[in-house]
Amino acid sequence: MAEITDTAEVPEPGRSSDDKKPRRGGKRGKKGPLARLALFYRQIVAELRKVVWPTRHQLTTYTTVVIIFVLIMIGIVFVLDYGFSEAVKFVFG
Repeated sequence: MAEITDTAEVPEPGRSSDDKKPRRGGKRGKKGPLARLALFYRQIVAELRKVVWPTRHQLTTYTTVVIIFVLIMIGIVFVLDYGFSEAVKFVFG
């Protein structure tokens, strides 16, 4: 059985094998904390502009559906709880 003893490292994409300098994080590594915070804030605003916000009609429809669903679930849990409590009273007196 042949043993492989070659330990040549594969360079990262975009870097040559002679380049031994550690990566500094690109443009982000050169900025101070306030500049990075400002960049973070600008990125948040840019992402929020991509969001498709619901219209008022859609929002009221979604809210109504959620409230009705929650009320139905409350009813189911109430009925089950009442039924189990009556069964326990019947069994244990």
